[in-house]
Amino acid sequence: MTWEIINPRGQPKGWNDGLLAPAGGRVLFVAGQTASDASGAVQPNDFVTQFRLALTNSLAVVKAAGGKPTDIGRMTVYVLDMQGYRASRTALGAVWKELMGRHYPAMALVEVSALLDEHALLEMETTAVVPA
Repeated sequence: MTWEIINPRGQPKGWNDGLLAPAGGRVLFVAGQTASDASGAVQPNDFVTQFRLALTNSLAVVKAAGGKPTDIGRMTVYVLDMQGYRASRTALGAVWKELMGRHYPAMALVEVSALLDEHALLEMETTAVVPA
């Protein structure tokens, strides 16, 4: 599936302003994912490791619906510590390229005061359009 990239103000770095899905796809809304394991426990207390696990959990839902990383059109990441995110950008970029390649959805990053998972440092939700 090929997205039409919409960046009216030029190409931002690390995301796109908008992605227009091709006709005929099915929209998948992925609930907020944290670094929880199969038991629901969030173990590592490291931002980059939690980002990797949350993204892996998100991708598992997309894959289960018949999609792949490039089918993700929108992502919102909620973080408890914006400075921690900024300090980790280089390592996060490496994780991103490993799991997502050079595909950059429309994204938002929001600092919040708390998350439902007690030990989570971040939570991400995604929207994908998977082939029909």
